[in-house]
Amino acid sequence: MADAQIQPLAFTMGEPSGIGPELIARLWNERKAHEFAPFVYIGSKEAITSLAADMPIQSVKRPAEAKIVFDDALPLIEVGASTDTILGTPNQENGEAVIEALDKAVKYALDGDVAAIVTAPIHKAALYKAGFDAPGHTEYLARLCGMPDASSVMMLAAKDLRVVPVTVHIALSEVARQLTADKIIHAGLATAHDLKLRFGVKVPRLAMAALNPHAGEDGTMGMEEATHMMPAVWALRDAGIDVSDPLPADTLFHEDARKNYDAVLCMYHDQALIPVKTVDFWGGVNITLGLPIIRTSPDHGTALELAGKGLARSESMVAATKMAYQMALSQAVSS
Repeated sequence: MADAQIQPLAFTMGEPSGIGPELIARLWNERKAHEFAPFVYIGSKEAITSLAADMPIQSVKRPAEAKIVFDDALPLIEVGASTDTILGTPNQENGEAVIEALDKAVKYALDGDVAAIVTAPIHKAALYKAGFDAPGHTEYLARLCGMPDASSVMMLAAKDLRVVPVTVHIALSEVARQLTADKIIHAGLATAHDLKLRFGVKVPRLAMAALNPHAGEDGTMGMEEATHMMPAVWALRDAGIDVSDPLPADTLFHEDARKNYDAVLCMYHDQALIPVKTVDFWGGVNITLGLPIIRTSPDHGTALELAGKGLARSESMVAATKMAYQMALSQAVSS
């Protein structure tokens, strides 16, 4: 996987009391087995050394220096954090450091100093106490890129399945009310664009999962397919995108069906995440589309209850790292 043609990746530490720093340290220790190209850790040194006092860490001033030290030490661009970090117990005093790591990583990505960002999970409740006012990670990244919150689009990927939820963290009872043709169109455009630029898919094929059972059964089980989804289908086709009519979701995710598309536009959170986590529960990757930077993250949270116990599984973080490299390489070739 190692390739000298792209800049290093940047890892942000996420919540220092969670499993993020632990997994980043493990990835560096396993760098040869995974053939990882250089990456730089942006975060608290103490968050790593509290887990492994003998971990070789080398401070660097610029991400490019990671290529020089990576074989012998984990390259570090340090941000401040409380010395009272307790594994499993978030400390709001660390919130500013978590935010600073994100700020630095995005600036490096926008300036071309890193090829992509892999973000460890954050603990939003702790960040809110530190003045974090974005709904979540992706919206904050959009703001740092000078874009509206709604610019970012979430993709989940696992093995041979990519899904994009059009609505995300809202109650199921709100989905039909908040679902609009414009949101579907935006998700479809962002997905097709990034499939071409960052996944090497020359002619993306999008499938659209219907909201209602049996795709509404000609209106007898709901009208959203006709009133919201088909106008979006027509608009996307006018934009030159290969997209299906709304298809019944219960027959859309089996092995043979997955051969017919490159990504699925799903109408709500669980419609997208259930198939991904069924296909590959431990290896799913969260990818942010629609931004001028590449960002991936593991498809799990801070797992505070596992922090420091050596029990956290690393498959999702490994997959997020490999995905970030692959996307960066594809974008370098396309540019």
